[in-house]
Amino acid sequence: MSLLPLLRPDRFTVALVATAIIATILPATGAAGPILKAGIVGSIALLFFLQGARLSREAIIQGAVHWRLHLMVFAATFLLFPVLGLLTKTYLQSYLAPGIALGVLYLCLLPSTIQSSITFTSLAGGNVAAAVCSASASNVLGIFLTPLLMGLFMQTQGGVSLDAIGEIVLQLLVPFVAGHLMRPWIGRWVEGHRPLTGIVDRGAILLVVYYAFGEAAMNNLWRQLEPRDLMLLVLLNCVLLGAVLVITTMASRLLGFSRRDEIALVFCGSKKSLGSGVPIASILFPASMIGAIILPLMLFHQIQLLVCAVLARSYAERNA
Repeated sequence: MSLLPLLRPDRFTVALVATAIIATILPATGAAGPILKAGIVGSIALLFFLQGARLSREAIIQGAVHWRLHLMVFAATFLLFPVLGLLTKTYLQSYLAPGIALGVLYLCLLPSTIQSSITFTSLAGGNVAAAVCSASASNVLGIFLTPLLMGLFMQTQGGVSLDAIGEIVLQLLVPFVAGHLMRPWIGRWVEGHRPLTGIVDRGAILLVVYYAFGEAAMNNLWRQLEPRDLMLLVLLNCVLLGAVLVITTMASRLLGFSRRDEIALVFCGSKKSLGSGVPIASILFPASMIGAIILPLMLFHQIQLLVCAVLARSYAERNA
């Protein structure tokens, strides 16, 4: 079977690239800037409210018994990846354009995805209930751990302020908890209108990308980047993803996990969330830095989708 359909970028990736190009040519200036910023704050709050409303307590309880698997996913997401990111920033910073090395480190501190982790686990014949639990827990913990880890690793640059952490709690965690508490009343409606809620999710991310790349253009980020920088960044992302895929696969077999649990670990432990990463970056970093910070994440997003689509098909064929 041809791999060409898998290698074709999805519509959202095309929208991300188009938004970045439009923002570079026509950034929001003057009075449009504060209006756009207010729109971003509101859309991000709505995004996390809907994420909370989607989170099923039944699926969490069903998958929570696999504590060894969840511990390994946590280790891959918040220990293995950060170590690799810190090594990259320490030893390759001089080879990367300004801000890009910090963006790679930030990428490595993010939580796992929810939707794609569960989707690929299901396609590959893995433990879906455990994947739902691990991916959901990773996203909730990431609201706290990502800024805390970023502050720890950025101590020499002033760290992450308490005000920024407070904003994250107010803009992300409070709407998430509110949405989850409202699930008994709105959960069925949210599940039944996934196309509409998907537009909200993607719209919020596109707004942040537009704002970030507009600021990057006004601060001459693209004049500092050369084709060599982008090629090196793609290579780094491929190496990071490949290393984590190999390590999680080997660890699952050494620990005697079943094939279904191995699949859940591999797909949940190797992902990084664009949906959480872009909003958190918009709060943690100055507007002039956000473009460089999220560029590695945007590239990693597409690479992980392509690689994991092929890997999921391979698992499924072996299970057949």
